[in-house]
Amino acid sequence: MNRIDFIKNSLAAAGAIVAGSAIPAIAAERTVLKDSSALAGKTFNLDYAPHQGTFKQNAGDNFLDQIRFMHDQGFRSIEDNGYLKRSTDEQTKIGELLAKLGMRMGVFVVDGGDNWKTSLTTGKKEFKDKFVETCKLSIEAAKRCNAKWLTVVPGFYERKLPYGNQFANVVDAMRAGAELFEPHGLIMVLETLSDTPELFLQQTHETYAVCKAVRSPSCKILYDIYHMQKTEGQLMVNMDRCWEEIAYIQIGDNPGRKEPTTGEINYKNLFKHIYEKGYKGVMGMEHGNSKPGKEGELRVIQAYRECDNFLS
Repeated sequence: MNRIDFIKNSLAAAGAIVAGSAIPAIAAERTVLKDSSALAGKTFNLDYAPHQGTFKQNAGDNFLDQIRFMHDQGFRSIEDNGYLKRSTDEQTKIGELLAKLGMRMGVFVVDGGDNWKTSLTTGKKEFKDKFVETCKLSIEAAKRCNAKWLTVVPGFYERKLPYGNQFANVVDAMRAGAELFEPHGLIMVLETLSDTPELFLQQTHETYAVCKAVRSPSCKILYDIYHMQKTEGQLMVNMDRCWEEIAYIQIGDNPGRKEPTTGEINYKNLFKHIYEKGYKGVMGMEHGNSKPGKEGELRVIQAYRECDNFLS
């Protein structure tokens, strides 16, 4: 599932209506709500960030209301991949509400339309110029919500060029972006993905090498746990190997890309490991809900309460 499909599917799932008998669903919802209510409003040990649609059934369609609901449940950050494509008015309102609630903006995506095709690896001026232009727009958008991290995807392989040339082309483009972001204290986080073998960055060590070559505090790694479980495994080992370049983390269980506790990843142990390493950044909840409706949304909160309970 690529990022575009993920956003579409997660929004669709958030709007789904629970089918079947109402009595068992209501009873289950009340059980989860009871378990969650005692901790509602209590902040988590790590800074988990939901996205638009995660709690739509409980909070309503309005994104600002969803953010208020997130805050009431103890979350102190959000993610908004498509923030750059929102109107200036929407961006400003989101930023003002986050400031009022004392919440942080996680990543939004720096995407001028070239992320999901062969682009920066080619070294062609047209792609680099478009990337630089999008970085400039992202700086202005980031100011409206006090954002710090911005997702960057360098695109696909250029199969007509040797790997070394492609690597150099990507590094050149990332340096251009970093030069723009550094004066503003912004950090572009390069995401390593598993969606297609055509992606230039697929394993953590590859992204680590790019960051080391760029040598800028504004060029770091976005470590997406779901993707890295699929492409390389050994999550703790690979995180430790590249820890000095990791500036942002995203969450999703595998298989299925749903909330923690639904797949094979031991998130309670992993969260403890990340916490003990002193991580203070945002943990983006870039996944769907395993169950539909209000019950499914409350189950997401409960899953995070369970996995965040690693200090006892």
